[in-house]
Amino acid sequence: MNIVATILVLLVAVLHLGFLALEMFFWDHPFGRKRFKMTPEYSKASASLAANQGLYNGFLAAGLVWGLLDSNSSIQVFFLGCVVIAGIYGGLTTSKTILYLQALPGLLALITVYLAR
Repeated sequence: MNIVATILVLLVAVLHLGFLALEMFFWDHPFGRKRFKMTPEYSKASASLAANQGLYNGFLAAGLVWGLLDSNSSIQVFFLGCVVIAGIYGGLTTSKTILYLQALPGLLALITVYLAR
């Protein structure tokens, strides 16, 4: 169970690094506009907000990697809890897709880490 928990936590961290890249570096580019179905005007106007959001996703990834490197399940549980809460909030306020791309993987990793304790 420990190896499954580690793999799931790593997967969630990698997902959040991907979110960081999309929101900080590709938001106002054709790839980001296509992914989020935005006009060039909207992506340009909201780029600084997206970059801020991307930075927060980077902090979540960093916390998860820290928990893995430290082998500290309490750190992992804390950051996975943050991921799940952010995913639920995003899913309810922005797009239901966030529930499946962020909250669900975070929840599965959280359950697995908790059971592996």
